[in-house]
Amino acid sequence: MQKLSPRRLRFAALSLAMCAAIGVAGAQGFGQPDVDFNGSVRALSPLIKAGDSVEMGGQGFKPGQTVTLLRGETVLNAQPWTADAEGRVRGTVQIPADAVTGRHPVILRAANPDAATVIDLKISEEVPLSGTDRYDVVANKLAQGLYQVARSEASNALFVTAAVGRPPVTQSELLKLDPQTLEITARVTPAQVEGQTDGRVYAVYGVAVDDANGNVWVTNTRDDTVAVYRQSDLSLVKQFDKGVLPHGRDVVVDTKDNRVWASGFGGGKFVAFDATTLEVVQDLTVESKVRGEEFGPMALTLDRAAGKLYSVGLSTGEVVVLDGATGAVNNMFRFPSINGGIGVAIDPEGRRLYVAAQGSDNLVIANADTGEVLHDVYVGAGAVYVAFDPHSKLAYVASRGAGTITAVDANGNIVANLEGGTFPNHVLPAGDGTVFAINKSRGADDADGDQIRRITPKTN
Repeated sequence: MQKLSPRRLRFAALSLAMCAAIGVAGAQGFGQPDVDFNGSVRALSPLIKAGDSVEMGGQGFKPGQTVTLLRGETVLNAQPWTADAEGRVRGTVQIPADAVTGRHPVILRAANPDAATVIDLKISEEVPLSGTDRYDVVANKLAQGLYQVARSEASNALFVTAAVGRPPVTQSELLKLDPQTLEITARVTPAQVEGQTDGRVYAVYGVAVDDANGNVWVTNTRDDTVAVYRQSDLSLVKQFDKGVLPHGRDVVVDTKDNRVWASGFGGGKFVAFDATTLEVVQDLTVESKVRGEEFGPMALTLDRAAGKLYSVGLSTGEVVVLDGATGAVNNMFRFPSINGGIGVAIDPEGRRLYVAAQGSDNLVIANADTGEVLHDVYVGAGAVYVAFDPHSKLAYVASRGAGTITAVDANGNIVANLEGGTFPNHVLPAGDGTVFAINKSRGADDADGDQIRRITPKTN
């Protein structure tokens, strides 16, 4: 039997679904096709459960174009939605009470002019809160648009990145916090991007600390570069040129090899910098082993003792293992059960690899040397980040849609599922059992958003 590529499989799925759609609607004539169709529809809620009434929104349609959604042979919106003068649609879909958890292909059928495409509708489960009596949690609201947090032992400080909105991003800050009080002790707004007149700044997203050189490294995701700040006063040490790192995601400091590594989602890029001279020393591209796909690295983590880097690809379910000194690919694992892999963590001593996936809401625990899947844990909607705490031997998962921070042991047991506020985005174990967590917000007035949490296990 001939094996179909992912693209041909998607085309086949669309063809079958269109046949189903025609069967529901009855025979129709061929209307005027929409030759430059760009319409899209998505759920407006980050968490959709079986039995929910879900508000949907769409854009990119022609004014007056009508939109029908179909799952198999079932029409989801009783009446077609009509695009307004700006090409937008809005309506409600009722999810059946017996809907199965997972990603469901839905046909989006447009008419006048005619077009069709496939969208995903993800049904999630709600994992109940648990273990809250085992932790003391303190939260503090900071600045809008929080993204990641890093901790410096040398400076006894936390460093937090914040950026608001889509390009041109004009509001961004690098914050320095007291880890005991969680109060801001210093803050700086990045410089404006050279050659631009719209006020955009070198907005900061990923963050890591270099205690050996007293620096803070950040990724400037929207401008395809990175920057270095001084820990002591947040003064700018170096702003790298645009283009050095396409769509930078994470950054880690490898003191063993005196390198700073950063992952770039664009084009499967990894870039290494000399931590002392602040010069680029390596630029490599990792190819996906999935035919027709591109490896798009997201989270990046480091096994410091072994000098190995781990990164997960967003669309392929792959994790790459790199040599921190040479950049050579030591290994590459693929996990078919994850969709939208975005977080990765390593337990160096227990030889466990943890992979969080926002599309399939799960945490895969695998043998770090062979890639054998040991446990597959459902943790909640939109698992976006995972970090391993060597003190407690627990992995902590931030789930954006569920609004939770989940502690999972090496055997795949959920030890605790804690309230994480609006849109949890990042977790950072301090090494002594304490975990810091960052969440985003729905807007400036969201009381439960843009917070940092200090999560401390009770000692009794």
